[in-house]
Amino acid sequence: MNDHLVPTSHKWAKHERVILFDGICNWCNAWVTFTIDHDPQTKFKFGTLQSEPAQQILTSLRLPTEGFETFLLLEHGQVYTNSAAVLRIVKQLSGFWPFFYLGIVIPRPLRDAAYHYIARHRYEWMGKSNTCRIPTPAERGRFV
Repeated sequence: MNDHLVPTSHKWAKHERVILFDGICNWCNAWVTFTIDHDPQTKFKFGTLQSEPAQQILTSLRLPTEGFETFLLLEHGQVYTNSAAVLRIVKQLSGFWPFFYLGIVIPRPLRDAAYHYIARHRYEWMGKSNTCRIPTPAERGRFV
């Protein structure tokens, strides 16, 4: 996987931070709600992996375009996945959540193994929707 997205290569790359998530995954939708609730400075924008623009990004990065096992964080042209994406996000949230960035000291293969275990079971544990998340009127400006 290429870990860089040239800002001129895609319309979403112009944003400082975009989280691309599985829009039908209830776990992922809960994570988006949590992030919005703890991001009072509105640092993050959101888009679903099922959308056409996200599919273009996945293709350009040579990542699967279905059967998602990760979400993406696009940050200043860099692409982060798995536990690295989670840690970079919590580091920027309000409250005590940045404390969890200390998890960066855990070797990435171990962090990613835990991440993939959760990703494999997320539908089983929290289910999935038939359609992608529709933002509320208050959230609409946060979605690309």
